[in-house]
Amino acid sequence: MAKDKTQLLRLLFIDRKIREGMRSGIMANCSSMAAEYEVSAKSILRDIDYLKSQRDAPIAYDAKVRGYYYTEENYALPAISLNESDLFAICIAEKALRMHEDTPIYRKLQKVFRKIEESLPEKVSIHPAWVEDKLSVIPERQTKLEPEVWEAVSAGLSNNQTLAMSYRKPGGQESTERRVDPYHLVRYQGEWYLIGHCHRRDAIVTFAMSRIEAVLLLEKRFSVPEDFDHARYGGTQFGIFSGEREVLVKVLFSREHAPYVLEREWHPQQTVVRKKSGSVVLSFPARHLYEVRRWVLSWGSGARAIAPKALVDSVRQELAAALADYGGGTERVQP
Repeated sequence: MAKDKTQLLRLLFIDRKIREGMRSGIMANCSSMAAEYEVSAKSILRDIDYLKSQRDAPIAYDAKVRGYYYTEENYALPAISLNESDLFAICIAEKALRMHEDTPIYRKLQKVFRKIEESLPEKVSIHPAWVEDKLSVIPERQTKLEPEVWEAVSAGLSNNQTLAMSYRKPGGQESTERRVDPYHLVRYQGEWYLIGHCHRRDAIVTFAMSRIEAVLLLEKRFSVPEDFDHARYGGTQFGIFSGEREVLVKVLFSREHAPYVLEREWHPQQTVVRKKSGSVVLSFPARHLYEVRRWVLSWGSGARAIAPKALVDSVRQELAAALADYGGGTERVQP
């Protein structure tokens, strides 16, 4: 995900990297900071010149170690004035933060946000109160997480420590004991998912955090495989679950539903073919069809799966079962 490129955050970033370099002995320079922040070295150099000339920052360059440092260790970056777009972005961030109120990480996120607020100037020319009436962030409904589970999983991720977990499968009544090397956390549609190597299955597995009933942090350490690609489990696929084999999904949408399909991106590798009738065919690769099937069904009669055959058969079976429940057959749901 691309970082915010506003000057305010860049200056805070440069200040932090200079201080980190002074503490570690590995000084930060334009090239290293530019690479980490994903901007040009010239942008970093201009920001440093701005800090020196406009903010009286005592920044010096050590040619021997090829890095910047403060000649006055007690120097503190002064408050920086905000323009309207900066303030608007901060107000949005504050509202988005409320989406995590029911999670164990909310208090920590709140502390971080308070630190950002403390770094802002005492006086600004724009009052943020108007955002309350002009902007809303509707939170996703989310599952409940136990603070103890979150803390243990976070520690395992941070320190590369194996976890002993009691995990309950969807719809299951009893939990199973697992040993898991935690690799990555993903938030998707109101749920946090843990991706890691399951010793029991000897495979990389996706676990819903809300189904972890108990977890113990073990002393055993592990190394994340060099070929592990977290993007495969979020961002570059459809949904959160992943399989070994990739298939090409094709879905035909009616003319009435086509505008809604065309106005957003459903997959980073999608292709769309428009028909003369006004309908469209959306195609994208997928490694698991469970969530694709649920998504197709959510469109009702406005969408029809046309590939692969496994998806077509799965949707057809689901619709037949639903029709039976509504009196179209002999099988009925018991009240």
